[in-house]
Amino acid sequence: MLHKILDYITLFYESVIFFYCMVIFSCYSMLAILSFVSIRRHLWRNSLRNSATLVESPLMPGISVIAPAYNEEATIACNARSLLSLNYSRFEVIIVNDGSTDNTLQLLIDQFSLVEVSFAYHAQLPSMPVKGFYKSVNAAYARLLVLDKENGKCKADAVNAGINVASYTHFLNTDVDCILHDDTLLKLAQPFVDEDKRVIATGATLRMANSCRVNQGQMVEMRAPTEVLPRFQEIEYTRSYLLGKMGWSLMNAVNNVSGGLGLFDKEIAIKAGGYDSHSFAEDMDIVVRMSKYMHEHKLPFAIRYIPETLCWTEGPATLKVFGRQRTRWGRGILQIFTTHRGVLFNPRFGKMGLFTFPYVFFFEMLAPVIEFSGIVYFLYHVFFSTVNWEFAAILLVFVYIFSVFITNVALLWDQLTFRHYRGWRSIIGLCITAFAEPFIYHPLSLFFTLKGYLSHITGRKHTWGNMQRRGFQQQAPVTFSH
Repeated sequence: MLHKILDYITLFYESVIFFYCMVIFSCYSMLAILSFVSIRRHLWRNSLRNSATLVESPLMPGISVIAPAYNEEATIACNARSLLSLNYSRFEVIIVNDGSTDNTLQLLIDQFSLVEVSFAYHAQLPSMPVKGFYKSVNAAYARLLVLDKENGKCKADAVNAGINVASYTHFLNTDVDCILHDDTLLKLAQPFVDEDKRVIATGATLRMANSCRVNQGQMVEMRAPTEVLPRFQEIEYTRSYLLGKMGWSLMNAVNNVSGGLGLFDKEIAIKAGGYDSHSFAEDMDIVVRMSKYMHEHKLPFAIRYIPETLCWTEGPATLKVFGRQRTRWGRGILQIFTTHRGVLFNPRFGKMGLFTFPYVFFFEMLAPVIEFSGIVYFLYHVFFSTVNWEFAAILLVFVYIFSVFITNVALLWDQLTFRHYRGWRSIIGLCITAFAEPFIYHPLSLFFTLKGYLSHITGRKHTWGNMQRRGFQQQAPVTFSH
């Protein structure tokens, strides 16, 4: 009797897993096709535009660039100049010194001739107390505002303070150590004037800055990362943004805009409550809450993605820092479904409730759990010598080939379309690296994600920690290893 019960359980489990795999493979394939259509449409639309005309157009929204800084003395002056040199007509740069314990604030004061000024601060969003405001006496830096505040232990608190002082209708959320393309604001703002619906947020592709050549905060040459972990992250980011987010953008069902680069409608962000300083996934949380607000008030809206790489950021190069980052991400996605559980399968929230949230729930949040259960299930059958090795081999080879294929499609499509790398040597090297991803990088991501889940379930206290950024000064003058 027990033997039959176990047989039924085995048959049920294998059938469910087979169906799950077929659905997720179908979703990936569909997103790849939608991404292709979305990118072609974007390129066609851009071919009809004159960028120089758009820069001066009165229709383009004013933008407040908000960049929190915590102990960034190694690169703060260079990065601030980079932000001030963006190609756009109406923008300001707000650097939020989030209680730095080094010379970040003093370097800004010295480099940009800053003096403390009076400011009518209206705290529409919660944040730690603000200690002072600084503006330059040099007219060349009139766009710069430095806000000094007590440390809020997270980026969300600093961004909220930045939103409170922002003078324009839209704000760009970025990191002070990110390298931005000169036309970042111009390209991100275009969907806000193109759409007939109200666009509440736009994002763009992020890439690894590790090993790239940078001079005075400007990208000189894109290079594939040479270090192991950043190299795998370059592959992951390309696949995620180019095939994932661009596909969702075509369906107007984007669920997340990266915390490293996102342009937002300030009014809607404030009405939605701003950033949650208690969230470990504040970038996804703000998009979900803004979307919920629009649905609850029955307001048509759109969230769009740009396929072009507009931002380069440092990828963790050590296992310790990488593990800390992915553990926080894992904890964050579980927290999202705890906080916003009412969205799942709720038709009141449109595509987000019926398609996007279920997809993220089943194929992103549950995927590590299902994969881990599959490993345990496989080891169980190995122990009792009941493995159908022929079937297992066919299944594993199919999954492996599909994962490598979809990754290489993203890498090759990106290079053919945008030519980010000067030669094909770099892209071929990344394609070869993709063959090792399922054996090295994926198991690490799985482990740290599950660790994040366990931390959230057990209520373990989590500290944000220091990303231990290397900074520009530790490299040759034109090399960014950040």
